[in-house]
Amino acid sequence: MNFFTYLMTAYYLKSMTAKKIRIVTLLSISFIIFAALFFSNKIIVHSATHKLFSDTALIPYNRVGILLGTSPTGKKGFINPYYQYRIEAAVKLIKAGKIKYLIISGDNSRNSYNEPESMREDLILAGVDSSIIYLDYADFRTFDSMVKLKEIFGQDSVAIISQQFHNVRAIYTAQRLGIAGIAFNATGISGRLGLRIQAREKFARVKTFVDFWFGKKAKFLGPHIVIPA
Repeated sequence: MNFFTYLMTAYYLKSMTAKKIRIVTLLSISFIIFAALFFSNKIIVHSATHKLFSDTALIPYNRVGILLGTSPTGKKGFINPYYQYRIEAAVKLIKAGKIKYLIISGDNSRNSYNEPESMREDLILAGVDSSIIYLDYADFRTFDSMVKLKEIFGQDSVAIISQQFHNVRAIYTAQRLGIAGIAFNATGISGRLGLRIQAREKFARVKTFVDFWFGKKAKFLGPHIVIPA
């Protein structure tokens, strides 16, 4: 073997080794991601067993409910169906006498954007008494909403109001914080929008485990708020 052949052989072997390392690394990362998605989803869904309700006649009474916020409109300015259906679900639960007080939790990060205030206005328009509504601002994540439910509002049980895919994660988060949570399912969304949101939800469930693993705190807290007994 001459020197040139030796160099080419060494280069080829080195390239093959580097290629194998990249393949093994890629497969390992893919496996870790898949395992994280699979197990976080399985654990969170299991936590909500027998705690999800879609019929007001079947859901147990809770003194306090929490309505999880979302944008009133979509990107093109149309009414966000997730928002509309959550409002309708909250109204049903209140009018059925299944909750006495309602906390609205959401994002108000811009002067022109305020989820809790928008929801409050629409609930009042639907006939809900404003005196039973409490607003919880600066909640950018479900995790924050549940932490503040415990730390600010002093609640250890709650009826959560959102779509089912969201409710299961909220129930799990509540349980980890020592809150006994059940949930009322707002009408879900099918089609491309529904698939996109639910795909994103899978990663949000992994993020929930990461938050607890690293001892994440709510971004903003605030003074204690007393809800009447």
